[in-house]
Amino acid sequence: MKNSFRQLILAFTLILASSGAQADVLVLIHGWAANTNTWIQSGVVSVLEQGNWRYAGIVTASQNPVTIISPRQTDADNKLYLAHLQAEAPLVIQAGQLLAELNYIKQLHPGQKLILAGHSAGGVVARLAMVHQSAPKIDKLITIAAPNLGTPRALDGLEVVDGKPFFCPGPGIDFVKSVFGGNDYDYLKASRPALIDLVPARAGSLIAWLNQQPHPESDYHTIIHMINRQGDDIVPAYSQDLNQVSALKGQAKLHVLASGHSLSPADGNLLLSILN
Repeated sequence: MKNSFRQLILAFTLILASSGAQADVLVLIHGWAANTNTWIQSGVVSVLEQGNWRYAGIVTASQNPVTIISPRQTDADNKLYLAHLQAEAPLVIQAGQLLAELNYIKQLHPGQKLILAGHSAGGVVARLAMVHQSAPKIDKLITIAAPNLGTPRALDGLEVVDGKPFFCPGPGIDFVKSVFGGNDYDYLKASRPALIDLVPARAGSLIAWLNQQPHPESDYHTIIHMINRQGDDIVPAYSQDLNQVSALKGQAKLHVLASGHSLSPADGNLLLSILN
């Protein structure tokens, strides 16, 4: 009888441990000239919620201390948060904000796996946070159309900002606004430090430095958006591929999506397949 009781307790303990191991927390990180609404308006959050990932709120470090905006109470095993970043700021500033947000989330959900998905520049910011000594353990990183080796479009933006006066920006400003999604010339000017960080990797650049840093052990995935063989309308395909990062060669699982640079419900479906 005692042995049967012990076996029952052991089985119950194993069930609890197993259910706890399945609880994951997903953090979605937006890119340049975007905000947390990017994930909602694109339909990604809706797709994830249909796949049993429950939206829990927006976490922001723009307020002190870190807070959750419009928190949603959920007892679901799998939760997702939207990370709010100052998108026009230098990427190291954004990475500092993300670090504070991730450590806060980790305190809320101790023992649960932490997964990051970063779109565009958000993927680079995620890696900047991960290589920092104060970063929590990240169990999985998914980059989506991220300029891991930089993008020539950042040079286009800098050319408009540095080479065109405000009173006569010319047709170039309309092109850059259309491909980057920036609202106006003032935003481009305010974003100059971020654009510098996103230019193609070269000696002394932030991305070149990042790509040489030891990256923590994690499950790396890279989603490449392609509208032709060259990539999407913002980032070349080779730059989107995490396997081209010198510190991560051969470590990332590759996924290709026929899409322009912007997010869409198809990204949500692909995220679900990777998460599951």
